[in-house]
Amino acid sequence: MSRTLNIETPISENQIRDLEVGDIVYLAGTIVTARDQAHKRMVEFLEEQKRIPVDLNGLAMYHCGPIVRRSNDKWSVIAAGPTTSMRMEEFEEKIITDLKVRLIIGKGGMGKKTEQAMRKFGAAYGAFTGGAAVLAARRIKKVTQVEWLDLGMPEAVWVFEVEDFGPLIISIDAHGGNLFEEVRQRAQRKISRTT
Repeated sequence: MSRTLNIETPISENQIRDLEVGDIVYLAGTIVTARDQAHKRMVEFLEEQKRIPVDLNGLAMYHCGPIVRRSNDKWSVIAAGPTTSMRMEEFEEKIITDLKVRLIIGKGGMGKKTEQAMRKFGAAYGAFTGGAAVLAARRIKKVTQVEWLDLGMPEAVWVFEVEDFGPLIISIDAHGGNLFEEVRQRAQRKISRTT
């Protein structure tokens, strides 16, 4: 039976291991955005033993390219919808392993390498509804930091303070549960029965 939970960052490994596929999470605290180019640069920094400008330990990483406006040295988020997570599959295992990210937020799920890292190191995947960019932006209370703006606004690393950020449906848990895979298998069984 699924639960509705309020979780605050930083998130402990025990909190993540308590989550199960189908749980609904509302997040408070710090989340960090990262898309393709930011992931690529993070991995390059790790390989070159350079310091990444944001400590991701225990945080949620949001696959998102936000639209942000600057006014009088203050940033405000206009839209912050999720992007397709599978694009980050080649990098995410290393991000979870080396940077101790606890929760990945995005849409569409992730692949086997990321799933394995989640089981081993205690991380989970929370699906956020696509097309809800304005809803997400309303839950962002403050932009506290931005890094790597040279990559462009959507690819930069944005650090947000959020409140009641969600609903996030836990779609991959730290026990090997995968909602996307379950749905795919159910669909395959239905197709098999009708052919």
